[in-house]
Amino acid sequence: MTDMTPASTTPAKPKPRPRPQVMRLTEAAAARITELTRRADSEIVGLRVGIKNGGCAGQSYTVEYAHDVRPSDEVVEDKGVKILVDPKAVLFLLGTEMDYKSDKMQSQFIFNNPNQTGACGCGESVQLTPAKVEG
Repeated sequence: MTDMTPASTTPAKPKPRPRPQVMRLTEAAAARITELTRRADSEIVGLRVGIKNGGCAGQSYTVEYAHDVRPSDEVVEDKGVKILVDPKAVLFLLGTEMDYKSDKMQSQFIFNNPNQTGACGCGESVQLTPAKVEG
C-alpha cells in the first residue's frame, strides 16, 4: 500500500522588495562628515539628520552628532560615512542628496530634496511634502 497524501505545497515567500536608500551623499558631504567625525570632542558614530517644525516656511533640516544608533534610526552608509535618519523624517527626505558647500561667506550642508515644495527667502527653512511611495 502506498501513501496517497499529496506533497505539501506551501507557496514560497516572496522576497522582500529592496528598500530605497533614503539619502545619498556627494563626495564633498562625505569628506566633510569624515572631517567632523575625526574632530569631534567625543566618539560619534555619524551624523543624525532630521526635520523640525519652525521657521517662516514651516520646517528646517537638523544635523547633529550621533553618539549611538537608535533602534528606530534609518541607517544610511554612503561613501564610507554613516548618516542616521530620524524615523519621522524618512518620508520627507526620501530621494534627497546631501551636499556640502563652502565659500568666503559661509559653509553649510545643502539638501537637494525632491520633496521640497518651497523655501523662505533667507534659506533657513523649507516647505516639504512626504514622498509618494508606491506599494
